[in-house]
Amino acid sequence: MLRIEKDSGGCFHKLRLSGRIQSDQIPSIVSEMDCDCPSKILDLSEVTLVDIGVVQFLIACEDEGVELLRCPAYIHEWMLRERADGEQPGSSEAD
Repeated sequence: MLRIEKDSGGCFHKLRLSGRIQSDQIPSIVSEMDCDCPSKILDLSEVTLVDIGVVQFLIACEDEGVELLRCPAYIHEWMLRERADGEQPGSSEAD
C-alpha cells in the first residue's frame, strides 16, 4: 500500500513515498506533485517495492528535474539498467 506525505515550503515541494508503488498509482503521485514550485523532490527512502512502470516514471521524473532523494539501491540500479537498455540502438539480437 502506498502512502504519500507532502512537505511544501517556499521554493520546494517534497513528497515522501512509503510502501509499494504500482503503475496504477502513478496518477496519484503526479496529482500530488502538481504545483508551481520550481524544486520538486521525491523522497523514496521508505519505498519497498516498485514495478517496471514506476521505474520508467522515476526516470522521466529525473529527466524533468525532479530530485530523487534516498532512492533505494535496487531501484537506482534498475533505473540505470533501463536507461542503458534504452540507449542501445537496435535491441534485437538476430544475427
